[in-house]
Amino acid sequence: MKDLLADMAGGGWYNCLEPALEAERALTRRAVHQHCTMAPEQRCACAPLLRDRLGACPPSAWIEAPFHASYAFNTYIGQGVYLNAGCVILDTASVHIGDNTMLGPGVHIYTADHHRDPRKRRLGIERGLAVSIGRDVWIGGCVIILPGVTVGDGAILAAGATVTRDVAPGSRVAGVPARAL
Repeated sequence: MKDLLADMAGGGWYNCLEPALEAERALTRRAVHQHCTMAPEQRCACAPLLRDRLGACPPSAWIEAPFHASYAFNTYIGQGVYLNAGCVILDTASVHIGDNTMLGPGVHIYTADHHRDPRKRRLGIERGLAVSIGRDVWIGGCVIILPGVTVGDGAILAAGATVTRDVAPGSRVAGVPARAL
């Protein structure tokens, strides 16, 4: 399992259909289900099972329900972060979200990059490319951030943008694919 997780973290190709990875995803589904079905006043920032699964999630962060993550242990959430309803984080590789960053409803962050060869895709061959989001970033509703993207501190991603490339600190991007304004 250690080698498999090292391949995931290091951007190497691996088989996402391995039983050990399915077991990890099952644990995360259970934690996400608990989080999404608790009353808000009981959930606090994040339900106990989900908090234990996440790489980091301080009490000052808030994750609205519904929420979905693939593994959760590769997701690191900073102080004062807010994830609005419907956020999805496919965290095959690490996802770092900096302090005081706000994600609008329906934001999707993807780290999984499936193989280009259809035969290898059928076999579950993929790799993970980390996503890093800086501090004080504002991500509008329904933004999609693709594998390997870095978003600099203070950037603004307009609602509906599909972010395929790195975003410079303090810049504003919009569109599909996202371009600087």
